[in-house]
Amino acid sequence: MRRVNARPSDSSPSALVVSDLTVHFGGVVALRDVSIDMQSQQIMGIIGPNGAGKTTLFNAVSRLAAPSHGTITYRGRSLLSMRTPQLAGLGIVRTLQGLGLWTRLTVLENVMLGAPPAASMVSDLLALPRGDRAERRRADEAMAVLEQLGVADRARAFPGSLAHGIQKRVVLARALMGRPTLLLLDEPASGLSAGEVEQLVELLRTLRADMGIALVEHHLDMVMAVSDRVTVLNLGRVIASGTPAEIRANDEVSTAYLGTSVAHA
Repeated sequence: MRRVNARPSDSSPSALVVSDLTVHFGGVVALRDVSIDMQSQQIMGIIGPNGAGKTTLFNAVSRLAAPSHGTITYRGRSLLSMRTPQLAGLGIVRTLQGLGLWTRLTVLENVMLGAPPAASMVSDLLALPRGDRAERRRADEAMAVLEQLGVADRARAFPGSLAHGIQKRVVLARALMGRPTLLLLDEPASGLSAGEVEQLVELLRTLRADMGIALVEHHLDMVMAVSDRVTVLNLGRVIASGTPAEIRANDEVSTAYLGTSVAHA
């Protein structure tokens, strides 16, 4: 795969803009006045302790949580009037913390499910020629994505027979079948070995050429290695935002969330 070394310029246009976002669950404030400005072809890490509001932020962008205040726009279009299924049409694709693979489907079939519809449901159900051609195209595209991620040899396997790290790549492959321009990754490094984390970092750097990537992640070394910018949440508020170097130098973040060994490594 082609490795991308260039980092986006600070003058690049914003893609995802979250402004003054507040989310309540009953009497609990999960997010308060959160603002994030993310550029195209940028990797943004979102970190913070448990309960900081990271997943709630993703849920708000994904239209799974309704904010009580604030705005969310993607490429100038408001997301607040949209439903979750409509986001794929804008190029917004999200993975969840769990694997969510269909155990009775092969790896190839799981990945194919991530593709946008390429033929009418009637054609598919009746196995009409147009439906057959669309199915073959989806299969070819899914194989190409699996090849890019280095797991094409597992295409006919069932997920339950695969190691956790391979399953995580299948999940990512399924997301990439949606042809995202904005990819939201929820803890993509969880359960991976050190070597697998290094491979994930290289993969995300490559994918950045074609999309913006926001990741919620507890693996702080990985976040610092791959992110162009990092946003730190605590108790539903943004307490710091900047480059990895700026976050490392932030005393409040260093003391409360990263720890001395990470912040000053």
